[in-house]
Amino acid sequence: MDQVESQQSVKRSGGCLLGPISFDCLPNWHNDDHVAAHSAFCRSAESMLKTPYNSPSNLVDQGKLIECARRGMSLNSPSRQQAKRFFEDNFQPHAFGAFEQMDGFVTGYFEPELPAALEQSEEFCVPLYGRPHDLIDIDDQNRPQQLDVSFQYGRRRNGLVEEYFDRGEIQNGALDGQGLELVWLNDKTDAYFVHVQGSARLALTDGTAVRIGFAAKSGHAYTSLGKVLCRQTGIPAEEMTADHLAKWMRTNPGVLNKFMAKNRSYIFFKIIKEGTIAGDGPIGAAQVPLTPGRSLAVDHAFHSYGIPVWVAAAEDLLDEGKEFARLMVAQDTGSVIVGAQRGDVFTGSGSVAGFCAGKIRSPASFALLVPSPRRGSKIPKIR
Repeated sequence: MDQVESQQSVKRSGGCLLGPISFDCLPNWHNDDHVAAHSAFCRSAESMLKTPYNSPSNLVDQGKLIECARRGMSLNSPSRQQAKRFFEDNFQPHAFGAFEQMDGFVTGYFEPELPAALEQSEEFCVPLYGRPHDLIDIDDQNRPQQLDVSFQYGRRRNGLVEEYFDRGEIQNGALDGQGLELVWLNDKTDAYFVHVQGSARLALTDGTAVRIGFAAKSGHAYTSLGKVLCRQTGIPAEEMTADHLAKWMRTNPGVLNKFMAKNRSYIFFKIIKEGTIAGDGPIGAAQVPLTPGRSLAVDHAFHSYGIPVWVAAAEDLLDEGKEFARLMVAQDTGSVIVGAQRGDVFTGSGSVAGFCAGKIRSPASFALLVPSPRRGSKIPKIR
């Protein structure tokens, strides 16, 4: 598609207009660390050159994205100017709606680092489970009419497909005796937040370390316990942080199981062999190690993995002394990340990253960098 045709076209995604804009419209574009963005992009590029990602929509031409991936991989140790030029020569920003109005929303997530054991003990008595043997994937081919279309997992019983056990049933022993326990933690609240984050790096009692990641889920819709607590206590939503929720959970052990059961969604895990070296993040849904501050979890119903996304917020999300505005790469997803203008910033591993992630709740603007690997006249600057 040539430049004139691109200017005249407007793509529609989930009710959000997606139109081409100039790189000059992206706040802080010229000052961003494009080398860091290029490095994160190349992690996805290497993966997609081996196995191309499935595109969920018509917003991205997968052939052009793969062509961009090849070009990105061929650029070895680029300077900041070379990395910046790579993105400008191979992509065209497209904004959702009125870009300057910040109609989107961004949050943060991290990878917990926790003590754990491979064997149950008096101290380590909270299990994280592997995928159950009777859990099945559900799609349009085997989903019964009475089961909501949101269910991607379930179980087959007496020849019929039905909902799987929810959090409350599992807490009450529905999976006992099946040998599904991968590891044991020493704190129910920590275990719950591992479910929310979807991964963790664990320091085992034998002195070794292991990383766990998402394997499957029960299939039930996710319910935010932070929102539940706001309704119960009257705490304003803007004051509800992850730290506030965790503190309440630890100081109310008598009602904790009943409280957690309000979120019926339950996560199952697997041991991750890759990405356990120091400095590497957990493996995201795009099957690459996540990069702190550059990996973005998106709604995969709208966005292809591996696509660069410009995210801008009016707040200092990463405690860097400046408003957040940078190029990120869609490398993960999450059940609470819903909509074309919704993102989750990966902040890193450990307690410091967790503190940072827990504070991120901000309106934001999103611009999709659509693959356009050709040179041509620049689109006029839009104000």
